[in-house]
Amino acid sequence: MNSELSIVIPLYNEAENIEPLYAELSAALAEVGRAYEVIIVDDGSRDDSFARLKAVHERDPRWRVIRFRRNFGQTAGFSAGFDAARGQIVITSDADLQNDPRDIPRLLAKMAEGYDIVSGWRVNRKEPFLSRRLPSMIANRLISGATGVTLHDYGCSLKAYRSEVVKSVRLYGELHRFIPAIASWMGVSVAEVPVNDRARRFGRSKYGINRTFKVFLDLITVRFILGYATRPLHIFGGLGLILSLLGIVTGLYLSFIKLALGQQIGSRPLLLLAILLVVLGVQMISIGLLAEMVMRTYHEVQDKPIYVVRDRLGE
Repeated sequence: MNSELSIVIPLYNEAENIEPLYAELSAALAEVGRAYEVIIVDDGSRDDSFARLKAVHERDPRWRVIRFRRNFGQTAGFSAGFDAARGQIVITSDADLQNDPRDIPRLLAKMAEGYDIVSGWRVNRKEPFLSRRLPSMIANRLISGATGVTLHDYGCSLKAYRSEVVKSVRLYGELHRFIPAIASWMGVSVAEVPVNDRARRFGRSKYGINRTFKVFLDLITVRFILGYATRPLHIFGGLGLILSLLGIVTGLYLSFIKLALGQQIGSRPLLLLAILLVVLGVQMISIGLLAEMVMRTYHEVQDKPIYVVRDRLGE
């Protein structure tokens, strides 16, 4: 079956949401009027999510199901869905019904203007301010400033991508929320549209305040990937040159004191600092050279999957 749209939805312990999700998503996509497929990635659910997904697949083959052997995380779920997607446009969403499927036509209309990525922007969020919205606002500002791709809501899973964009992005860790930034090296055009945010009806959220700290750490990774992934020597070597230069200047100053002024420098902590700076500088340059070789190997031969599939329903 040829599909224009591929809807990718990772899922973990969302049995109660599956039937409402099927009903709402089917109704929304029927209004769009395009051929579609829905790829549900069961991320090692421990409830009866897979049994309910199997029942949906049996009555609607457009719903394809990928089941992981264990819980690999949301990034792995999106990656598996992207690998399996056959549509020209890939739309991502959550399974908890907080994203409104009726916003999908709005994303597609914006993409028709020529954009490669259209991101949902939850203007009126229904979550607690201190524990969810405030950390999200701070994170969005930091991510936008560090990556150069300005979005008000990186955390919204409701996004639309052209297939060639997601097919060329390698995901690992928890980098799914940074896809627009990671793909920016391709020269993609990104837009936002306001979308509806709804309160969770069934189950409970899988995310807490600890996710904020993970976002900050992942941001460092993304910034390195965008700026120095193909030239790590520039950051390590540059830092090494600065340290070495400081050490050499300090050493010259101490040499002047010793030779011109006749003062003793052997017991001065500054001498140890000068030696340490030069040694650290050489080490940083060496690390940069090693990183260059590692990244060359990564780009040329890296093909290690980040997930293991147990079952597939619908190929």
